[in-house]
Amino acid sequence: MTRIGLAAENGAWHRDRLSAALRAAGMEPVLFSLADVTIRTGEGEPLRVPGFEGCLPDGLLLRTISGGTFEATTLRLGVLHALVAAGVTVWNGPVAIERCVDKSMTSLLLGRAGVPQPDTFVLSRRESAAELVAREAGPGRPLVLKPLFGSQGEGLRLIERPEDLPEAGEVSGVYYFQRYVPSPDGAWRDYRVFVCAGEPVAGMIREGDGWITNVHRGGRPLPWAVPPRAAALACAAAAATGAAYSGVDLVSDGEGGFLVLEVNSMPAWSGLQTVTEVDIAGTIARAFLRAVIGAAPPRLAAAGA
Repeated sequence: MTRIGLAAENGAWHRDRLSAALRAAGMEPVLFSLADVTIRTGEGEPLRVPGFEGCLPDGLLLRTISGGTFEATTLRLGVLHALVAAGVTVWNGPVAIERCVDKSMTSLLLGRAGVPQPDTFVLSRRESAAELVAREAGPGRPLVLKPLFGSQGEGLRLIERPEDLPEAGEVSGVYYFQRYVPSPDGAWRDYRVFVCAGEPVAGMIREGDGWITNVHRGGRPLPWAVPPRAAALACAAAAATGAAYSGVDLVSDGEGGFLVLEVNSMPAWSGLQTVTEVDIAGTIARAFLRAVIGAAPPRLAAAGA
């Protein structure tokens, strides 16, 4: 019998919908927290996953990794790497998570793949960042300074002058800039495309009363029939990062096309679900189970099994 784990530590809304979708597909998921996974050597398989006594899961569907110290996050990502190495199908896998959570790596991979994105600059020294801002920015043509690790629009700043730059300690020693791309009609608007297993699932327009349009920050989700160019671009961005499912953020390039802002490997979709009839949780669950069954990974026995 196929055994499935679900790690959805933050947010009951997404957890409940994924659980229900897996049950509707004929699987009873075992819910657990990555924080409760332990390692014990000397007695068979060292990795001990709650709810899977004597074996490992065939597949793990991951919605979030709970916050914590750098050490705790490293341990949890190590657990995911160990599961993948043992043949467990993990969505999203740790490599994709690491690539997407680090905006500089996402930008690098998109650049290598030829995926259009706003001009992006990543520097470590404030002096170099000040020189960049003096050269590339100015009144009315800002750069967007983003935290290297961050989501939901938190910590974004518009930078027009070198004097606007925070000290290096405020950005953890990394200055990550994207060129600000205004909407052609002056509205505060961007787009989200949800991609799963290489296919566009649904999309929405996000409009705000300010330039940060994340739904978490008050942005309004609006229905959007995703045009083919946007769908193809979002799928290419997801493929470049290796994300099995993702939320890809786009902005208009002002010429009828789009640019990729970010690829989110642990995307929320409560706002998107309000403006689409597609069952997003069901789509994820069915695609994930197809991947698990197709991979047919081994369940490794622990000592005494």
